[in-house]
Amino acid sequence: MSLSRSSFSYIKRKSDDSKLISTIETLIMQKPSYGFWKLFHRLKNQYGVIDNHKRVYRIYRLMGLSHRRRYKRRIPARIKEPLIVPQIPHTCWSIDFMSDSLTSGRRFRTFNVIDDFNREALAIEIDTSLPSSRVVQTLLRLFETYGKPHTIRMDNGPEFTSIELEGFCEAHGVKLGFIQKGKPTQNAFIERFNRSYREEILDAYLFNSLKDVRELTARWVEDYNNFRPHESLNNISPKEYARRYFERDEKYNGEKYNQAG
Repeated sequence: MSLSRSSFSYIKRKSDDSKLISTIETLIMQKPSYGFWKLFHRLKNQYGVIDNHKRVYRIYRLMGLSHRRRYKRRIPARIKEPLIVPQIPHTCWSIDFMSDSLTSGRRFRTFNVIDDFNREALAIEIDTSLPSSRVVQTLLRLFETYGKPHTIRMDNGPEFTSIELEGFCEAHGVKLGFIQKGKPTQNAFIERFNRSYREEILDAYLFNSLKDVRELTARWVEDYNNFRPHESLNNISPKEYARRYFERDEKYNGEKYNQAG
């Protein structure tokens, strides 16, 4: 049969791993943060374990000890910039996230966008998950509706520091204005908006579904933009403030044109 005699007569011997398992358990109780290689060399140096590293790693995996190494995300230094009210619409937008829960206990998030010029609510996107791709989709829709702002002010959340959002804004020539870490007052316009939204919607109602949240929010945004008096806008609504600005601008340009003529 052309079969080797040594192969024919070989009997597989199951190794006894109980002693090595006990040794690993003893060490891992003392050093729970150890990764595999540090654990292996400690076993080798301190306990005299001479087993092949592949056998030790097999047991290490079977014991469920492997864990992903976590790296601390480094945020570059941010420069403090003064919070200035823009003199022209859609010069600077502010964005931020909020969260709440349905009556079932399921959490949901909102992605809020306002125009700093007149505090108009441009969008409130609502869903259980809002990754950076949804942020980009929402901003793209707003760009098509209102045009591109010069700057978007935001905090240092993972969705805002993502490569996807950075590449999107760079491609459209929009500057990302990050506030300093732990300084929400540097994004005060959106923080004040968030307070109004929470007091008048999120804390005022119980939501059974995302549909309920979206319907109530849509009605609130309509009222907020068109009718709700805003103290910083001389107690008129954001839409009315923008309308008066365009009327003044049109009148100024008309007078300037007549003087030139």
